[in-house]
Amino acid sequence: MTKNLFFIGIVVAASGLISPALALAVGLVYGLTMEHPFHVESKHLIKFLLQASVVFLGFGMNLQQVVRAGRSGFIYTAITITIALSLGMLLGRVLGVGRTQAFLISAGTAICGGSAIAAVGPVMNANDEEMAVSLGTVFVLNSVALLLFPFIGGKLHLSQTQFGLWAALAIHDTSSVVGAAAKYGALALVIGTTVKLARALWIVPLAIGTAAVKKSKTKIRWPWFILYFCLAAVMNTYVHSFAGFYHAFSKLGTDGLTVTLFLIGTGLTRKTLKQVGFRPMVQGVMLWAVMAIGTLWAIRSGRIAL
Repeated sequence: MTKNLFFIGIVVAASGLISPALALAVGLVYGLTMEHPFHVESKHLIKFLLQASVVFLGFGMNLQQVVRAGRSGFIYTAITITIALSLGMLLGRVLGVGRTQAFLISAGTAICGGSAIAAVGPVMNANDEEMAVSLGTVFVLNSVALLLFPFIGGKLHLSQTQFGLWAALAIHDTSSVVGAAAKYGALALVIGTTVKLARALWIVPLAIGTAAVKKSKTKIRWPWFILYFCLAAVMNTYVHSFAGFYHAFSKLGTDGLTVTLFLIGTGLTRKTLKQVGFRPMVQGVMLWAVMAIGTLWAIRSGRIAL
């Protein structure tokens, strides 16, 4: 029965009949109430689907907009990453969270959620429990953000430009940034996706810097899918011979993202919630709240703008 419902959920999510946010909500209900039949397989599928979906979304974006948003968001990204890492480590020390765990949660909040943790964890020689707790903490907050941010943006009457920038700076994972921004509007999607992908590139210098400090020889994983996203935007902007296919590719990216968010939701189980623990969750919530509120204030006051 649970297997049938799982596959039905994937089919419905892929059909385009439901929004990314609703797909996540359905996945959350499934994960919290049923035994996941393909828990391990889903993790591998999520990573592939997310990266493929982002690349396909590039076929619906204009290169000039991508470059402008990425260039303008670079300095804000550098500043917010520095603040998030510093504040996260301070909160971890105050709350008595282990140094490795505190750093992983801070990195996940500062850059791009689970991807940053997965890249930096091996460099930090993090054990399975530290990885699981850090990923679980960021995962829970990431799911909340996808549902909460569009509601707040609407209540505060944020423009699409403001919302896209806010989502990229304050939501953990690329999947939820894209999902929230897509729900808010087309321009929000372009800005949110571009600034977030530019932010994701910081995984590389962070991992290299961490490896240098820890004297680790762990191989750094490069986010090559971001290059493919840019190439897709180049084709959409300049290579008009295949214009008829680009809309279909972009739609495929949106549908793939919806399936990804359903799978992400199914992965949030009661076991995950128990595993996280009180102190890491408090650190994650406090750090996320400060970054979300701080960036929102800066954007609304005009201190951060594209």
